[in-house]
Amino acid sequence: MDVTSDLFRGVRARGSLFGSSVLSPPWSLQFVDGAPLTLCTVLTGGGWIVPEGCPPERLDAHDTIVVRGPTTFTFVDEPGSTAEPIVCGVDCATPEQGGTRHRLGWHDPGEGGGGDSTATTLVVGAYPVRGEMSRQLMDALPVVLRVDAGDTGDPVLDHLAAEVARDEPGQQVVLDRLLDWMLVCTLRTWLDRPGGHPPAWWTAQKDPVVGQALSLLHTEPAAPWTVGELARRTGVSRSTLAKRFAGLLGEPPLTYLTRWRMTLAADLLVQQESSTVAQVARAVGYTDPFAFSVAFKRLRGTNPSEFRRAAAA
Repeated sequence: MDVTSDLFRGVRARGSLFGSSVLSPPWSLQFVDGAPLTLCTVLTGGGWIVPEGCPPERLDAHDTIVVRGPTTFTFVDEPGSTAEPIVCGVDCATPEQGGTRHRLGWHDPGEGGGGDSTATTLVVGAYPVRGEMSRQLMDALPVVLRVDAGDTGDPVLDHLAAEVARDEPGQQVVLDRLLDWMLVCTLRTWLDRPGGHPPAWWTAQKDPVVGQALSLLHTEPAAPWTVGELARRTGVSRSTLAKRFAGLLGEPPLTYLTRWRMTLAADLLVQQESSTVAQVARAVGYTDPFAFSVAFKRLRGTNPSEFRRAAAA
């Protein structure tokens, strides 16, 4: 398991909102739900994304933008469009709000009434974000990020376009997987962009020594790790590992491990309501529930039981 895979675990398109529209100007679609993450891709044509409080972004065919909630946005043919806005909100709620997959007037552009080769085809996927693990990922993202055509790999978009045009059993599952694929490719490309400033965890996992150490910690977070054992497994001295790890991540290996364990514990406390604090403690490597509670409160500002009650309120 690597850091990125762990952070993406809570960002999945399980029955997520999926919308598609074939548009001829003028148009104005308002997305008002403020989903935690919304991915917008233009399959054909072009238009403008206007996020609330941010400058407009031009999108042409195969360009992709991700908007981080709770920011709302509008998709228009031109800035200042006079088209009557269509509000996408009531049926575009996330699944937790009772929403379902929503298709915004989709029809196959190759069929009657939709054969205008100049029409713009927009697809939108809105993602719920679950748990503390994914918070690190969200914290690394700006309000709006873009990846231009070709950078994410056109095969992803080709599959997406083909599936959108179908209406067959199992389509929701296929769309969910394609949206997961598209989002991961988009964010990975953005994090790797030339001249960017990616978060420390993204850079560190590419280091041959620190990346291996991180993989060990994330694969077996409950193991009784020591700096010596990590150094042995990564093939370097303790001092070399400690220096490289702190240099890239800003903290020693075992401090990182404690913080990651508490992140895992926070999610377990919420997701596994029947588990006792002692069981959660053991799951993240603590044989003593008291020591676990002390570590949890030191990093989270509240003890495990209070954290669970607050999350359930």
